[in-house]
Amino acid sequence: MERDYYIFKSGRLERKDNTLYLETTDENGQLIKKPIPVEAVNSIYLMGEIDLNTRLLDFLAQNNIVLHNFNYYGYYSGSYYPREYLNSGFLLVKQVEHYKNKNLRLKIAKEIVSSAAHNIKNNLKHYQKQNKKVDNAIFDIENYESKIYSVNDIPELMAIEGHIREIYYQTFNEILKLQDEFTKRVKNPPDNPINCLISFGNSLVYTTVLSEIYHTHLNPTISFLHEPGTRRFSLSLDLAEIFKPILSDKVTFKLINNQMIKPENFEEKLNFCYLKEEGRKLYIREFDERLQTTIEHRELKRKVSYRHLIRLECYKLTKHILSEKEYKAFKAWW
Repeated sequence: MERDYYIFKSGRLERKDNTLYLETTDENGQLIKKPIPVEAVNSIYLMGEIDLNTRLLDFLAQNNIVLHNFNYYGYYSGSYYPREYLNSGFLLVKQVEHYKNKNLRLKIAKEIVSSAAHNIKNNLKHYQKQNKKVDNAIFDIENYESKIYSVNDIPELMAIEGHIREIYYQTFNEILKLQDEFTKRVKNPPDNPINCLISFGNSLVYTTVLSEIYHTHLNPTISFLHEPGTRRFSLSLDLAEIFKPILSDKVTFKLINNQMIKPENFEEKLNFCYLKEEGRKLYIREFDERLQTTIEHRELKRKVSYRHLIRLECYKLTKHILSEKEYKAFKAWW
């Protein structure tokens, strides 16, 4: 089973023959050379200061490994997306056609927002069973849900999606065991521990989705809900909306409510908050564990991991674009 490989230490990543090595030093300054099993690696996450060269990048491309880089503060800064090895000119043309045709684009975008709303509401229903006061939020989200399939353009749809998330975040004071009140979502940069966890988790979902797209025929720059941009893989933003509630949000809830994450895991400065290394390690450990968790798939009649659900989502979207099967975005059923 392929897994993501996270590197927190500073050092050098290099290729020697057909093996990938991480060179670091131990507490005594002694050189450590650790092999990385590339045949079992899906993506590599650089969380420390790592030196590398083009020979290494060429080796990653040969082995179809995506490289994601995070800066000193733990914020995502970019990805090395190797040359696509599953090119399909026919699918690319069809994907562009679905973006350029307003009705075709809206159909996919509505499915994505509907799925995201359902999965958000599913989270809230879990806490509703615990007698948390989220009834009004669920009612309001359902009200916006009813409007999704009647909108006429993407900006209107994005506005509905924004309202749903705003309602969702307002429930965090009810469902989370917080010392300080959570007032609003702030992204660039996050200004408190809750916003910090949300941003860090969302970046992990985004990069995970991007890695899964790479192993399909889809083009990651042609999207339907978000506008394609020159400096982002916007299809990854689209599909991440579906999986953030069941991946990063669930991890954040667990870390806070089980008191696994501590105030000392954060560094707070003027209007700026980030996770320290131990905090990032803790979050990633829980996130990776959730990716590997399996569920019984209702249609496939077998167990699949949360990570594989993302790959399946890409396959479903591909079939829709090729007019093989209508796209129905993933909605949690448990």
